[in-house]
Formats: sequence, C-alpha cells, structure tokens
Amino acid sequence: MKTISVALCTYNGERFLGQQLASIKNQSTPVHELVICDDGSTDRTFEIIEAFQKSIDFPVVLHTNATNLGSSKNFEKCIQACSGEIIFLCDQDDLWKKDKVAKQVAYLEANPDKDAVFSNALMIDQAGNSKGKTSFEQIEFTEELQNYWKQGGAFEILGKGYVVTGATMAIRKKICDSVFPVPLIIPELIHDGWIALYLAMDQKIGFLEDVLVEYREHDSQQVGLKSSGPVITLADRFTRARTEKLDRLNKKYQDSFALHTYFANLANIKPAIISQLKQRKDHYQMRSQLPANRIMRIFPILQSLTRGYYRKHDGGKWWRPLLGDLLE
Repeated sequence: MKTISVALCTYNGERFLGQQLASIKNQSTPVHELVICDDGSTDRTFEIIEAFQKSIDFPVVLHTNATNLGSSKNFEKCIQACSGEIIFLCDQDDLWKKDKVAKQVAYLEANPDKDAVFSNALMIDQAGNSKGKTSFEQIEFTEELQNYWKQGGAFEILGKGYVVTGATMAIRKKICDSVFPVPLIIPELIHDGWIALYLAMDQKIGFLEDVLVEYREHDSQQVGLKSSGPVITLADRFTRARTEKLDRLNKKYQDSFALHTYFANLANIKPAIISQLKQRKDHYQMRSQLPANRIMRIFPILQSLTRGYYRKHDGGKWWRPLLGDLLE
C-alpha cells in the first residue's frame, strides 16, 4: 500500500471544516498524514483542527502562513509539504465519499502510467442539499469528451477551458519537482489547472466517472467550480455590440498566445503539442481580427472552416460562432 497524504488548505473555514475533516476520518482506506496550510484564519478554524487532532491516530501537520498567499499558492505550498507517495488535494468546505481514497488509490495502482486522477462530484448547496447535477454535467465534460480524453485528447480538451478541479484530484508525490512552481502564464491557470495541463501533455492524467466528492457551492468560497457560463444564442449574436464579441475573442487570442509562447520556449516539448497550441492561437487571432466588411471575412473564415479549426477549437455547436463571424 502506498503512503497517503491529504493536502488541506484552510482560511476562515469554521462553517464547514468539521464536516470535511470527519469525512477524511471516515475513509474506508485510512490516510497516513494530513497536512494543513492555513492562510491567516481569524475564526475558529484552529480550534476545530485541534479538536480533530485529538480524535484520530494519524499525524496532522499544521503550517500557518505569515502572510496571506491566496488559494493557489497556499495549495502549492501545502502539496510540497506532504510526504506521502500519493497526495489528495482537499478543500475545506466539501465532503468526501467514504470510498474516495480507496478508489483513487486503486486507480493509480492499476494504472502506473498515470501520475494523477480526478473524479466526478455531486454539486451541493450551503446546507448540503443536492443541486441535482454533477460537476461533469456542470462543466460539460460530456461522454463524447470523456471518450476523446481516453483516446489521447486530454491536452486539447484542457486547452479549451477548465475541466479538472483540485478538490477531486489525487497526484503522485514524484511529480512535484516537475510541476512546481506554477508558472504565471494566464491568471485563470492556477495550481490544479496547471497540474492537469502539464500532465496531459504526456497523457499522464486520468479520471473516474464515480462521484467521490460532494462539492459545496456557497457565497464565501475563494474559488469555485464554474460552468461554461451563459449560452450565447443566435439572437444574442446578432443583437449584442460587436465590441462585446471582439473583447471575448481577443481574450481567447491573448490566452492562446500566452500558452503557445510559454510551451514553445520549453525544452523537450512534443512538436504535436506546439502545433496544436499554434493552431489555436492562429484561429483566435483570425477571429479576433476579422474586418468590419463582411465580404472580406469570407476567405479567412472558410480557410479556418476547411482546416477543421472551428470544430476543433470552438467545439460543441461550432457552427454558431462561425455564423456569428460571418454575419455579426
């Protein structure tokens, strides 16, 4: 059996911390170590931790930050402070299913080529009531995308947006030297997203469809699992200001440019990865710089269409952005 650490970050977590700690204690496969990094709590967080320490037979290592690091940097510190061969990332306000550790450890033991695994989660509200959907449903990690992930498409999927949440992730300790420190590429790419993207380059991250976490959405969480946002309808595309559309596209271009630039300057990156990032950058550069004259838009749009870039990079109902590019 591999040694197991839990990396738990806290910040004024008294509302839900006790429930989360109890769910760790009640795992069918016990953990060997709980490492907590507190980011400057002023509530009863420490009191709750001290009471928990007295109720369990595995060590609890508490680090307190002299200054507030923020959620992502605090997790980076906490993960690196763990000694276990497998490290579970843990939020202070969720609940773990009793077999979470058992199933994710079993996955990693059965798949030595994977260095991380994440799972599905049930979305719950502040009171702990089900919101009637899973995290995979909320982020639209559909069966089609899951199959494509298994076929080697993980890096491409992650390039389009947020899929992996750290609250459901377990990683191998050995990757820490490779993934940390988290580079400052784009603001949204924080610790869990970066770990997933880095490992996806070599298909070293897998997933379980099992719901192993109850993921709590509430008004005081520092970061949250966000859906893809409001659907942009055809009516929206033809009534919104063109500047609104171009602002969104320019953000996608700037992000894809930053990712391409970063990876292109790393050593030993597969040419296919660089090519994929360049395609995405070029596609959004084209879309963000389309002229006001609709006739002059036709050639670059058709070129991207015939190369399959709309389907590949815009996904889903790709024909909607294509129509918007032609007519808005």
